Amino acid sequence: MILSSCNFSKPTKQATESFPVTSVMKVDTFNFTDYVAEIHALQNVEIRARVSGYLEKIYVDEGAYVTQNQLLFSINNKEYVEELAKAKALYKSAVADMNGAELELKSVSQLADKKIVSATEVELAKNKLEARKAQMEEAKAHQSSAELRLSNTGIRAPFNGIINRIPHKIGSLIEEGTLLTSISENDEIFAYFDVSEKEYLAYARNNLHDHSGNSRVATLILADGSEHSEKGKIETVEGVIDNRTGNIAFRARFKNPGKIIKHGASGKIRLKKKYEDVIVVPQKSTFEIQDKLYVYVVGKDNKLEMRQITAKTRLPHLYLVSQGLHEHERIVYEGLQNVKAGVVINPEPVAMEQIIRTLASK
Repeated sequence: MILSSCNFSKPTKQATESFPVTSVMKVDTFNFTDYVAEIHALQNVEIRARVSGYLEKIYVDEGAYVTQNQLLFSINNKEYVEELAKAKALYKSAVADMNGAELELKSVSQLADKKIVSATEVELAKNKLEARKAQMEEAKAHQSSAELRLSNTGIRAPFNGIINRIPHKIGSLIEEGTLLTSISENDEIFAYFDVSEKEYLAYARNNLHDHSGNSRVATLILADGSEHSEKGKIETVEGVIDNRTGNIAFRARFKNPGKIIKHGASGKIRLKKKYEDVIVVPQKSTFEIQDKLYVYVVGKDNKLEMRQITAKTRLPHLYLVSQGLHEHERIVYEGLQNVKAGVVINPEPVAMEQIIRTLASK
C-alpha cells in the first residue's frame, strides 16, 4: 500500500497542445482614407441688377444651360434712353462751346501779336478754353455713364453655365443690387477637404519624392456611395493651419461629364496611401487589454511570451505594426483564448502569404 501510494503521488506530464503559428513578415501595401468634402462648381456667381427699374422680360428658365453673353433679363429702359439722349445733347453743346473758345483764343492771339489787346486778354482766353475743355470732358463722361447704364438694362451671362433659381417675375420692381439669379459652371468641380497636420506632413514628404504625381490622385465618393467616374488631382493646399482644429484645407479638381455633380453637393475624397516594407499581423492574432494591443510571441523553445505591439493603421483583417515585433518572429495565429504566457506549445506553421491571400478573398 505504501509503495502504491508513492507511485500515485508522482506528477503526470501534460501533453503539449498544438496551435497554428505564423512568421511575421514585411510587405508593401496600401490603404484608403476618406475625408468629408465640400463640392463647389468651378465658377458660381450671383447675377445682380446694376440699375433699378421694372423687370420687363425674362429670356431663360431655371435650370437652363446658357452661353457667355447670352441675354438673360431686361429691365425697362425708357428713362435710360432719355438720359442718354440728354447726355449726348449736353456733350454736343460742350463741344461747340470748346470750339468757340478755341476760335476766340486764336482771334485774341492775333490781336495781341498786333499789340491791339494786352497779354492779359490772351491768358483769359486760354483759361476760358481750358474751362470749356473741362466741361466737354465732363459731358463726355456723363454720356459714357448714360450709355453704360442703358447697357446694364440688359443682363447677360458672364460665362457658360446653368441658371439657378429666379426669385423675381416679370413686372417686379428691381432695385440696384437686387439678386436676379445665380449661374454655375459645372464642367469641372472643386472638392475642398480638411486633413490633420500630421497627415499633411506625411503627404508633403511623399509628394516631394513622387515625381509621377500619383500621390496627388484623388477619388470622389458621391452621396449615394458610388464612385465618380473621373479621377481628380489635388491642386492646392492652403498656407495656414487652423489653430482651432489643427487641420489644413486641400483642394482637388475633377472633371464633371454630363454635369451630374452640382454646386453644393456632398461627398467624400478618398486618398490612397502607400506603405512600404511594413510588418503585418492578422487581427485575429491579437487581443486587447485596457485598450492596448498584444500578441503571443513563440520563443525558440516554443514557450509563449505576451508582448505589446503598436499598430500604425488598421486594414481589413490586418494590422500594420510600427513597434513591438521584428521580421521573422513567430506569433500564435489562432486559438489565443486557449493559451497564456509561459505555456509551451507545439507550433503548426502556417505561411503568412497564405493567410493574407485567404483574408483578402473574404
